[in-house]
Amino acid sequence: MKILVVGSGGREHALVYRLAQSGHELVCAPGNPGIEALARCVAVKVDELDRIVDTARAEAVDLVVVGPEAPLVAGLADKLRAAGVPTFGPSAAGAQLEGSKAFSKEFFARHRIPTAPFEVVTDMAAVDAVIERVAGPAGRVVVKADGLAAGKGVVVARDAAEAREAAREMLEAKRFGDAGARVVIERFITGREVSVLALTDGVRLEVLPATEDHKTIFDGDTGPNTGGMGTVSPSWAGDALVARIRSEILEPTIAGLAKDAISYRGVLYAGVMVDDAGTPWLLEYNCRFGDPETQPIMARMKGDLGAVLLGAAKGEMPVGALAWDARVAVCVVVAAAGYPSTVRTGDPIGGLDAVGNDVVVFHAGTARKDGQVVSAGGRVLGVTALGISVEQARSKAYEAVDRIELGGKQVRRDIGARKARA
Repeated sequence: MKILVVGSGGREHALVYRLAQSGHELVCAPGNPGIEALARCVAVKVDELDRIVDTARAEAVDLVVVGPEAPLVAGLADKLRAAGVPTFGPSAAGAQLEGSKAFSKEFFARHRIPTAPFEVVTDMAAVDAVIERVAGPAGRVVVKADGLAAGKGVVVARDAAEAREAAREMLEAKRFGDAGARVVIERFITGREVSVLALTDGVRLEVLPATEDHKTIFDGDTGPNTGGMGTVSPSWAGDALVARIRSEILEPTIAGLAKDAISYRGVLYAGVMVDDAGTPWLLEYNCRFGDPETQPIMARMKGDLGAVLLGAAKGEMPVGALAWDARVAVCVVVAAAGYPSTVRTGDPIGGLDAVGNDVVVFHAGTARKDGQVVSAGGRVLGVTALGISVEQARSKAYEAVDRIELGGKQVRRDIGARKARA
């Protein structure tokens, strides 16, 4: 099968890596230096929707897999399907589950999906009263820009003053432009987070092994939030909890989408907070594979992912066709100097070929300059290792990380070191 993968990050490299294991012919737009070893890369950007459609038709591909959220929100999957190209990725209407926090929270409430109490505000005059109503006994809220903000539009406020300032930055200072024209203020729920991704054709669900992300830049879950500094799969969440997430969150979502006449053939990526009583609460959905969650999932996956994604794209997804390596996968992100604020790019990267066995280095933010691989983004690499235990996998990953040369690199040293939940 000939497959076009849209995107240029670590998520897309991981997808290409897994699809290549089944012998598919792969094209990637635009790709990156890691991807080009496995696929033919074409110079088409992810926001050039019509050119992506033209490329898919000119290449006569059997399937398009859309990686990033922005083109999905902009309607790329709709354009491809209108051109007769089978596409794995939700419609623009379905992608609003990620594209609009207000839309998604109202969807959760309408379809009785457990989520934190919330309100939507559009001007500062209402903010103080909303914070007081929403905060609850803990007195804390989370402030979210409504639209896409490159993973930076969420502030977990320590108190009402910080929450008010976050709202002001979004509504009045226009820190995120139009994405912050509306703001969701929701109650802060304490607990432990888990990411659960599921493939769907709009009717059937294939729930993938749960992962645990590490969001902040520094060890001990301190410092500003990032797009993710590392992941572990399978996560601490047991089978019983994942079954609850399926029955209480994922299945009602599929039913709700069908009731609202929204086409959804793609990934449902649920960010779930599990409180101290073991109750799962849906924080948010992403409408695409997570990054860096995809890296350990693809490292462990067995079976023909391409056939499953094509089935989903056609509304006839086979369930149970995927299997999983019994080992644990740990992904450690190597970030550039300055991340997550002002990022330094263009630094040469060395040691990529000296990482050892059972380790794959996924390129997230890299480019070629004068024949040398250099940094080209905030999160540069996702070093992913397999081991018979979390300890062995993280040891292999960090050994590989230490062999990689990148000026000013930032790495969390505690990926996979959190204690198991009692």
